[in-house]
Amino acid sequence: MQHSAVPELAHTQTRPIHWLATATAVAGVMAVSSLLQPGSATAAQPAGHDTKAVHAATPPGTAGVDFPITCGPVKAVVQKKATGDLDGDGRPETVAVVHCDAPMGTPPDGVYVLTRTAHGDKARVVATLVDPKDGDTVGDLAVRDGAVLATLLGYSSDDVPRCCPDQTDKAKWAWKDGAFVRSTPAGTRSV
Repeated sequence: MQHSAVPELAHTQTRPIHWLATATAVAGVMAVSSLLQPGSATAAQPAGHDTKAVHAATPPGTAGVDFPITCGPVKAVVQKKATGDLDGDGRPETVAVVHCDAPMGTPPDGVYVLTRTAHGDKARVVATLVDPKDGDTVGDLAVRDGAVLATLLGYSSDDVPRCCPDQTDKAKWAWKDGAFVRSTPAGTRSV
């Protein structure tokens, strides 16, 4: 066995005082770290957060909207919806197809344009594109390039059963001079 040329160092042997010093140091670190905790996390928005900017980018929802449709004892239901900026103001609108929740038959649809109120917290109807009194139902619905596109299904006479529309009409509405103007998209045909 080879002996070390350096004499044994005193700190290489553990004594009770070493354990006491280590325990004191650990307790001190824990005490200081408990004082330096970060703030608690919350789901609330920070002070000064602009909720109007958030609402401006979010299309209005259809829940709680009072649609101008008379349904008697049954409720109005939103069948379809599409969103997009229709008037070029940078804020999206919602187009909703609504009909009465009739227990039988094919109820006529209404097509409504929704926007947010001035405060940005609630949706409101600003235009009726298709009145349910016209008796049409809506097949396809889309918002493209700032225009509303829809396929309207109708009836040529009162003798046609309400289950089976026999007329098809393509319609397009675009915002011009403060109102929605209806036109027929190019390349469409009626049945």
